[in-house]
Amino acid sequence: MYVINAFLIAVSMYSKIPVPQPEWKEENMKYIFCFFPWIGAWIGGCIYLWNYLCGFFQIGTFCKVIISAAIPLLVTGGIHVDGYVDTMDALHSYGSREKKLEILKDSHIGAFAMIMLIVYGMIFLGAFSEVLSDTLLKIVCGGFFLSRCLCGISVMSFPLAKKEGMLYSFAKNSHKKVVKAFLYLQSVGCIGVLCFWSVAAGLAVSVAAIAAFGYYFYLSRKAFGGITGDTAGYFILLCEKCVVVAAACIDIFIWRLG
Repeated sequence: MYVINAFLIAVSMYSKIPVPQPEWKEENMKYIFCFFPWIGAWIGGCIYLWNYLCGFFQIGTFCKVIISAAIPLLVTGGIHVDGYVDTMDALHSYGSREKKLEILKDSHIGAFAMIMLIVYGMIFLGAFSEVLSDTLLKIVCGGFFLSRCLCGISVMSFPLAKKEGMLYSFAKNSHKKVVKAFLYLQSVGCIGVLCFWSVAAGLAVSVAAIAAFGYYFYLSRKAFGGITGDTAGYFILLCEKCVVVAAACIDIFIWRLG
């Protein structure tokens, strides 16, 4: 029963998918992050289905790409975008570590956050519009699962910047050894599936995701002294952008020109 409750809490916390609401008590929070990647699986499945319908009904590229980019927001309610813009504001303040952490808690959105979010959207949309093959589309959809596997691993492994907040509560109450083992298994399984679809493209996208993971570790420690809930949202968007850009580069520079 604890496992089912952990699944329901993960879905209700990190998505807008309607599920029953179990009690948020310690024993129900031990395995939440085991199920976090499956929200990414739902996002990827919805994007793939939408693109299939676009091909079937001959819907134009602009509509296809815009709605594909909107699906993660519709599924998650934009929870990770909120973390991304807060992190962008903090990083572009160029203040002390304490100042950056204060900015993360500020609910207001600054100019740098809006600028970087617009730039992010332009890069993501541009790259996604160049993912033309069905194989690469499947690999991109799998990237939403992989990004959340890596994010969960970071919560279980990276130092935390604050000993307060929801992320700290989840990390503190998690059965870390079990959760990490499960997340590593899911990550390896996901990379295996991506490489099954295409060895070269699957490896390229996986390397891009892991590179984003390494950069996130470096940046979070340098700028904040560890990770927070906001920086976790920042990482998910960063990782997904890297996945889409890597897939677009494979499609353009290798598959088409090759």
